[in-house]
Amino acid sequence: MSTFGAANTNPNKSFEVAQPPSDSISSLSFSPKANFLVATSWDNQVRCWEITRNGTVVSSTPKASISHDQPVLCSAWKDDGTTVFSGGCDKQVKMWPLTSGGQPMTVAMHDAPVKDLAWIPEMNLLATGSWDKTLKYWDTRQPNPVHTQQLPERCYAITVKHPLMVVGTADRNLIVFNLQNPQTEYKRIVSPLKYQTRCVAAFPDQQGFLVGSIEGRVGVHHLDDAQQSKNFTFKCHRENNEIYSVNSLNFHPIHHTFATAGSDGAFNFWDKDSKQRLKGGAMGQLCKDVVNPYLAVHSIMMVPYLLTRFVMIGARVQKITIRLQRRTTFICTYHSSPYLLVFGDDRVRGTREQVMMQVELVRLSRGEGMIRGSLCSRFLYSILNYDVKAHGLFD
Repeated sequence: MSTFGAANTNPNKSFEVAQPPSDSISSLSFSPKANFLVATSWDNQVRCWEITRNGTVVSSTPKASISHDQPVLCSAWKDDGTTVFSGGCDKQVKMWPLTSGGQPMTVAMHDAPVKDLAWIPEMNLLATGSWDKTLKYWDTRQPNPVHTQQLPERCYAITVKHPLMVVGTADRNLIVFNLQNPQTEYKRIVSPLKYQTRCVAAFPDQQGFLVGSIEGRVGVHHLDDAQQSKNFTFKCHRENNEIYSVNSLNFHPIHHTFATAGSDGAFNFWDKDSKQRLKGGAMGQLCKDVVNPYLAVHSIMMVPYLLTRFVMIGARVQKITIRLQRRTTFICTYHSSPYLLVFGDDRVRGTREQVMMQVELVRLSRGEGMIRGSLCSRFLYSILNYDVKAHGLFD
């Protein structure tokens, strides 16, 4: 029996993912062919679970994992569901033939961390974007890139819906490519949002894209000049005077509504055509009060006309996060089935690692010294091993 007035720390009837990562989750992706979920994290690991459902109970079984030399920032499945690509701070991309049980191999290299990547089945190529200000196309059977595209700034996000590809970089640049002519920029746009780009998502009909920023705002942009009157921006992930980053955008594969997830520990569902919010979910109370510091699977109703979907929350709520931010940071992706929507805690900007760095810099400025053995120390001096200011972590 529940106590009258007691706080419900699990309002959405969550299920914990078995054996979750030991550090922050940077990306999540579902297999296009099966119920396999892959997560990359700051503990240098790429993990795979098989997700199963028995009635109302959803469970996960760890299947396999591989390691990188440094934190892993991004992942993507090959369209046939046999192979996983992962990239990160070790400046390389690994190809993991997961379903065959093969060993991972390095198929791409950059001169700085790989921030995002995308498999393009129509071209049988892998696109990788890096903080070295390049976008590279790779034939995984060859050691050298098929083409290297210079970017105006560091790559922050990539979205592909063939033939449309949009790359978001530092300095609010949005570079649009027509993949029928991938070696030439189709259009370069300054973001309609005033602050740093955090995420991008191409429209399912390839007629435009969404862009999210660190200022709690999303821009809806159409590529056709005749439809510029349909462009608009809207505020989200705000609480009173507090403004939080929009960390992930993802379209539903059938209904073409989309989800946003932010640093306020909340996720929302939207319809861009009617300019309406369909449903919102707040994780703040769960993040503050939950005894078990993990978030897992949620069942959520997308009203007014969508069926119940299962929502996978891949976030791990660290005590340091609760103390410093009292929020978690989420990224999201839909399973292609499309019965699962996946969330995780991406920690690249407005994140635990950066907040810890900022806290430690304040401590140093006040003469309090550095927290011994903290992740900040490792992050500053060993993980990236280069000038964080020059590479835009505080952009």
